[in-house]
Amino acid sequence: MTIRTILIVDDVQADLLNLQGMVNSAGYNVISASSGAEAVQRAKSDRPDLIFMDIIMDGVNGYDACRAIKEDPETTAIPIVFVSIKKQKADHLWAKRQGGLALIGKPYTREDIIQQINSIG
Repeated sequence: MTIRTILIVDDVQADLLNLQGMVNSAGYNVISASSGAEAVQRAKSDRPDLIFMDIIMDGVNGYDACRAIKEDPETTAIPIVFVSIKKQKADHLWAKRQGGLALIGKPYTREDIIQQINSIG
């Protein structure tokens, strides 16, 4: 699978911009969403190759958005990697049970993000 376009989802503007900068500087096209509901819509309309999604968001949280994306036949194949302050062993297990491929704990490095992209693409 070739990764070209990555959807980044975070309701905290500073975190969104930080991750966008890392991914964009690595040469990927970046689209963004600031809520779980918007992430579900963007996944369907833009068909990204990968989604980096925060978990803790108001309204539709990352887990809910992940389940909605994975339940839709049109978006089910899009890999989702959670990026969150929730990084205990139980959080990693729960993220996978919700349909996520992996979980990267905050704070993270550019290398963490790029390594995850490379492991998928």
